[in-house]
Amino acid sequence: MAVLSVDRQLCFALYSASRAMTAAYRPVLAEMNLTYPQYLVLLVLWEAAADTTGEGRVTVGQLGERLQLDSGTLSPLLKRLEANGFVRRERSRDDERLVEVTLTESGRSLESRAQCIPERLFASTGMTEQDAADLRDAVRRLTDALTASPDAPHTRSASPHQGSQHEGKPQ
Repeated sequence: MAVLSVDRQLCFALYSASRAMTAAYRPVLAEMNLTYPQYLVLLVLWEAAADTTGEGRVTVGQLGERLQLDSGTLSPLLKRLEANGFVRRERSRDDERLVEVTLTESGRSLESRAQCIPERLFASTGMTEQDAADLRDAVRRLTDALTASPDAPHTRSASPHQGSQHEGKPQ
């Protein structure tokens, strides 16, 4: 029987890479007074604003599904982003059960400062663009396969990658 080794486990390699990537983002995001999860929320809102007439309303539920965060995690994130003046939360005019999140002017202007983040982080990986794109695609396939598995107790209703139209350059 083969000896189990942590270094041979795919799960540990993914875990280690995720921790290292998040740590690499930390000092860059600190310059903008953001945490990594807050940055992810803003990315979704910036994307929504670009895909619409500029209003970019996203419900809390849509944010949670896209980022795979439950409301207990997402609510404090949004509260801090709102306290920092980057987002506004309001009840939907169409359905008062829903809370919509929109960018404030400060949140929209932060996007221009954040434009350099992907390039700065990509440079620190030492990977070619093709290597990074291949890795991203392989990890997405893994995520999609695991979330589609009927045996997985943690599955969500859909993969966070389904419907993503922003393939392009790895970030």
